[in-house]
Order: sequence, then C-alpha cells, then structure tokens
Amino acid sequence: MARGKLRIYLGAAPGVGKTYAMLSEAHRRIERGTDCVVAFVEHHHRPRTEVMLHGLEQVTRKELDYRGATFTEMDVDAVLRRAPAVALVDELAHTNVPGSRNTKRWQDVEELLAAGIDVISTVNIQHLESLGDVVESITGVRQRETVPDEVVRRADQIELVDMSPEALRRRMAHGNIYKPDKVDAALSNYFRPGNLTALRELALLWVADRVDAYLTEYRSAHQVSTIWGSRERIVVGLTGGPEGRTLIRRAARLAEKGAGGEVLAVYISRSDGLTSASPKELAVQRTLVEDLGGTFHQVVGDDIPAALLDFSRGVNATQIVLGVSRRRSWQYAFGPGVGATVARESGPDLDVHLITHDEAGKGRGLPVARGARLGRARVIWGWLVGVLGPVLLTWLLTSAVPEVGLANDMLLFLSLTVAAALVGGLFPALASAVVGSLLLNWFFTPPVHTFTIADPENIVAIVIFVGVALSVASVVDLAARRTHQAARLRAESEILSFLAGNILRGETSLEALLERVRETFGMDSAALLERTDETTPWTCAGSVGPRPAEIPEDADVDVPVGDHMALSLRGRVLPAADRRVLAAFAAQAAVVLDRQRLQREADRAKELAEGNRIRTALLAAVSHDLRTPLAGIKAAVSSLRSDDVEWSEQDQAELLEAIEEGADRLDHLVGNLLDMSRLQTGTVTPIIRETDLDEVVPIALGGVPEDSVELDIPETLPMVYVDRGLLERAVANVVENAVKYSASGEKVLVSASALADRVEVRVVDRGPGVPDEAKEQIFEPFQRYGDSPRGAGVGLGLAVARGFADAIGGTLNAEDTPGGGLTMVLAIPTAPEREQLDLPAAATS
Repeated sequence: MARGKLRIYLGAAPGVGKTYAMLSEAHRRIERGTDCVVAFVEHHHRPRTEVMLHGLEQVTRKELDYRGATFTEMDVDAVLRRAPAVALVDELAHTNVPGSRNTKRWQDVEELLAAGIDVISTVNIQHLESLGDVVESITGVRQRETVPDEVVRRADQIELVDMSPEALRRRMAHGNIYKPDKVDAALSNYFRPGNLTALRELALLWVADRVDAYLTEYRSAHQVSTIWGSRERIVVGLTGGPEGRTLIRRAARLAEKGAGGEVLAVYISRSDGLTSASPKELAVQRTLVEDLGGTFHQVVGDDIPAALLDFSRGVNATQIVLGVSRRRSWQYAFGPGVGATVARESGPDLDVHLITHDEAGKGRGLPVARGARLGRARVIWGWLVGVLGPVLLTWLLTSAVPEVGLANDMLLFLSLTVAAALVGGLFPALASAVVGSLLLNWFFTPPVHTFTIADPENIVAIVIFVGVALSVASVVDLAARRTHQAARLRAESEILSFLAGNILRGETSLEALLERVRETFGMDSAALLERTDETTPWTCAGSVGPRPAEIPEDADVDVPVGDHMALSLRGRVLPAADRRVLAAFAAQAAVVLDRQRLQREADRAKELAEGNRIRTALLAAVSHDLRTPLAGIKAAVSSLRSDDVEWSEQDQAELLEAIEEGADRLDHLVGNLLDMSRLQTGTVTPIIRETDLDEVVPIALGGVPEDSVELDIPETLPMVYVDRGLLERAVANVVENAVKYSASGEKVLVSASALADRVEVRVVDRGPGVPDEAKEQIFEPFQRYGDSPRGAGVGLGLAVARGFADAIGGTLNAEDTPGGGLTMVLAIPTAPEREQLDLPAAATS
C-alpha cells in the first residue's frame, strides 16, 4: 500500500485562516469527486469557519474521561475503518488527552498516512520545535505543544497562510477570532504588532528554507550547473590566516543588506597530509561565522580556485568574498593568485569581492603544516628554472648583452642554481649546476663552441663553480626541508595542544572530536569502532560524515586503539607521517568515550542513590509518621467498642472527631507520598489550559481553618496557563505549611499580582522564618527545618509543591518576610491569547 500524501497549511500566527483554507480545499476536492471527510476540525465558535463545515462528512470523535471531565479527541480507529481518500486533521501539534492512542496528534496523522490516507492538516509557526526558544524570546510565552520540524518538512506540500499584522488585528477587533471579552487582552499581549511581525518573518524564512531545499533537489535531479540567484548566498574563502575574521564580518554585512542572505565560510585543504592552516585560528573563525548566523565548511582540493568555484556553484552561491592576496609583489611571477583566478573564471552569474585587510602584501610567511616534501607545482617550477633558466640566460648573454667576463657569467649561472634550489629543491639545483657548467664551457670558456678548455685557470673556475653550485643547492634544499619539517611539527603541536586542552576541559564530545579528525585530515567520514573480544562483531561507538566504515577493513585509514577498538577513516590513504597525530586523536577518542560512559554511570549511580535515600526516608515515614495517626484511630475505635466504659455523647463525639482528624491526616500523608512518587518517576502529566486564579486558590484553602488565612486575589488578574489540579495541590501544600509555622493569632496572607508574562502568588507567614542557607534545603524531600516534631509530617509538602510548580511551567521559591517570617513566591505563566481556549491542552491552530 502506497503511503498517503501530507499537505500542511502553515500559519504565521493564530487567526490567519488556516482552518478556513483547509476546509475550502476540502470543498474543492469534494466537487471534483474526491472522498473527503473531517477527522478532526475545531471551529472555536467562529461563524465563518463553522459554516464551512456544512456539507462535509465528520467522523464521530472519541470521548475520554480525565480527572472528572470529559474531552473529545480524534478517533483514529474510526477514521481507519472509514478509509477515506482524504482526511482533514486540524491542529497538528495538539497534545492528546492521557488515555488516547498516541501522545501527540501528529503521531495519529502518521498512522493515517501509513494506511494510505491523504491528510490535510494545519500548524502554526510558533509550534515548530526548533523555534521554541525564538518564539519565547519574542512573545514571552513558552509554547508547550510542539511538533518536530522533520514531521512538517516531510510534508509533500506546505502552503503558507499569511496576513499582515494590521489586517490580523482588525480581524481580531471585529470579533472574528476570539470572544469580545478576550479581544482587548489579546491585542495588548500576544497580538501586538511587533510580535506578529516577528512571527510573520519567522514563517516566511522557514518556508523559504523549505523552498530552497526543493530547489536544491530539483537542480541536483536535473543536473543544473548554472547559478540561479533566487536568494543571496555569500561564500567566504578562508586561508586560515588572521584576515579571515575581517572577511567573515564583511560577508555578514553584505548578507544583511538583502533579506534572507546566507553566509557560508569555506576552507579548502590540500590532500597532501595535515591542513596548511592553524587549527586554533580555524576554530576561532568557525565560532565567529556561527555566531553571525552562518555555516562553516571544509573541503579538500589541490586546485584551490577550482575547488572554491565548484563549492560555490554547488551551493548556488551568488557572491564570493576573498581577501586581497598576502603575497609580495615579486611572488606574482609564479602566477596570478587565487583571487585573480577566481574572478576570471567565475563567469557573469557569480560576483567576486576582493576585500583589503591588514595582512595584504605582507607575505604569506612559512607554511604552517605542509609536509617535508615540496608540492608538485614547486618541483615543476624548480625544473623549469634549473633547466630552461640557464638556456635563456645563455641566449641573453650571447645576443643581447655585451661580454661581461667569465667570472660574472659564473655568478649569474650560480644565481640560477640557487634559485632552482629555493624553488624546487635539490635535484632541479643539481640539474641547473650540470646544465650551467656545460653551457659555460661551450659558450663562454675559450676555445668556445667546444668542450675543450685551453686555460687551466678556467678549468679550476669551472670545477669551483660546480662545487659551489652543488654545495649551495644542498644547503638551501636542506634548510628548506628543515623549515617545512619544523612547520609540520609546529602544526602537529598546535593540533595536539588544542586537542588536549579541549579534552582536559571536558569541552569535546565524541562526535565533535571525530568531526575534528575528519576536518583536520580532509576525510569523508570518521568512526570509532569497538568490540568486546576477537569473536564478536564490530559496533560503532560514534561516527560523523556519510557512509562511515562498519569494520576496520573497509576503511582507508585504520588506527587501532588497544585490542578491541579502532579509529577508522574513509576518504583517502594518508601518508605515514600523519599517523602519529592520528594515533593521538584515536587515543583521545577512546578517553572521551570512556569518560562519557563513566559520566552516564555516575548519573545512574546518583539516581540510584537518590532513590535509595527516598526509599530509606519513606520507610522511616511509614514506620513512624504513618503509624502515629493509625495508632490514634485504633485507640479511639477501641475505646468506642469497649464495654467497660459508658461513654457520654460528648465523649463519643470527641473520639469520633479524633478518628476523623487521624484519617484526614493519614490521607494527607499518603497523598503527599503518592505525589512524591509520581514526581520521582516522572509520571506527572499536566493538562495545561487557561484558568482563572480566583477559581483555584479558594478551593486550595479547604484544608486549613477559615480564620487562619487572609485572601487577596484581584479579579482583574489575567488568566493563567496551568493544570488546575496541580496548581491547587501546590497552593494547598504551601498554605498548609505556612499555617503550621505561622505565629499564634497571626493570619497567613495569600495574595496575587501580575508581573510581565507571569502571575505571582505570595503566601506570607509571620513564623520563625528560615535562614538563607536553608531556603533550598526545605524543598528537598523528607526535610523539615528546625526542631519540628516528628508528628508534624514527613517533610514532603514543599517538595511536592515545587515539583508540581515545575510541572506546570512555574517556579516556587522562598523569601524573607519583612518584619520576620517566610514568604513563598509561586510564579506561574499567564495564558497566551491563542485560538483554543476551552480544550484541556494548548491550541495549535
């Protein structure tokens, strides 16, 4: 059975018309004869949306009971039995009521798609999981109902439903979205023009990224090599030098001039061993470009201009930013340079910017990490200088320049030999010495045009020339090789120092370390493989890059770590000189893996220790605190059943009252123990919805005497966004604790006030107070401050209250009461003005 198609209407904000657009599409499909049903659509009492439901078949919803209330959810089984061609499912990010088939509605949609049913759904941009922090920073509201980005990205069609902030606010003011009594609060909070503009920009950029992914797939499938400038993409070519920071900042400013601009920094490393740039400087530049919102890339290529242009065209870039060459003027004799070559070959569709910087013209200096052997280009130039140079010099001296004397001729030929040694090494210099000596003998040593030397002094001069040339060539070549070796050792030491520093500081994860290996050596993938013994198969402990090796034999480079672990790399065969550094990386990878496992074991041990502490304290509580009320109940019941005493009605009433108090106390203790157990096991599932605080707090005061609390809850407070049951239990525990410790005759004050995007409930007592160093201790399980008697409880009230506060997205902290006492501050989030107002979970439309 073919998988169904998913179409999503993505909204920039609540109320832009996603559900209306979805229902309009359903009517169009029905007119074309498509079997289309409404699996779940919520109209929120909006007349225009409700009218659009007329004429559409609706699958009966499933009713669920939770905490004494009845809720309705989509009946997945009923939709599967109906098996329509197209199903309409509203609010993709919705969280189902506990007891439903799946936790999230998008999981219900996955079942429908797997059954071959096409689905049309809706979601708002603020409910995408990756944008949670951004949306919270804009609106001040944390979206608790989210859908993974990948679920939305996998949709076959994504249609943006957009509206200008002014038009949306007008729609809100006309009462087309929320009820009239909610409009003013919505316009002044969530639906402020700035919020709507920012959300709109997020939606446009997210959809643009998705469109860009479609475009990349299309260009790849149709092998389109020309650049389509649909958006500004700026590639920054890095050399690893300090000028890279200037280039990155300049590229970021260029990107800011056009909406949606993107910066891609790329470093091209050669394939002859370690990269030629300082790893420390590259790490700094990577951090800088990521901080500026760009991405860092590293590719391998010996022809730097060609590799840079291939990368730029591959990512559909529109501009390239390069720095003015650091070479000195005379070095341009060896070629035009990377910048000029890229500018010449970029073509009309790719702009090249050459940026000046402080390092321009100062020389490239010594290579940082080249191998001991010279590059191919330098060897070729060395042979050209060593062989063709003497020929050209001979032609110049014999035809264009008057005779300057044999001694000067020898010095000129010696200069060419030294130049050949500097450029190409020993063998081009030897060739230059041989060719130069022959040319000197033939053209400049009498008798000319013969290899015979008449004057013995000339013989000595030629021999000295050859000896000096060979000696100078050897010394120059040796110095060059020692320089390159020193540079390589310096590069290795920098890499190892940087690696060791990160490892010691604990800043590197296994994946980050493997990525560092892959980039340093220019490999395609890196994997750390391990096995328990010689007979068991290899398993991958961590990997980066495409197609990592599954066994060491499949890798291009394999470095064993002990007997049962290996670092395997794919991409190319590395020279033997690189294996020393690679072995250090492999050893560090094993250390990082061991440290991660030890950390996980330590975390598990900590959890076990905490669990043991809780169990020990629970046994102590059961052995004493729970037995105390049971003993009182048993004594009272035994007294009432005794035939030896004739109890008066007043005595019987007192005994019954003692039984009731003991039962209430026992119920309270058991309730706190059960709540603490739920918090410890993570089974508390809050049902978040809008709630009036003045409806919850009075109910929470039912467990304390009426004259012990003074209540001050203004009716003008905004709605809060909480689980009513958990909020009630948290307030009840805090108030009961305050009443217990408050001074005799002093009432506990419970007040509330609005502050920014939250409401603070303050419970103020005039008791002995708590010092600062103990303010966090009182929130730990089974902790009672001071000399509280054993009969005062098991010390769970505040721990349970804080746990419930955390579960509903709030905080609970202790402060000193001015004049003496303790103030508990419970901060809870206010309700965002969203579409779904009456359901148990947050609206997602």
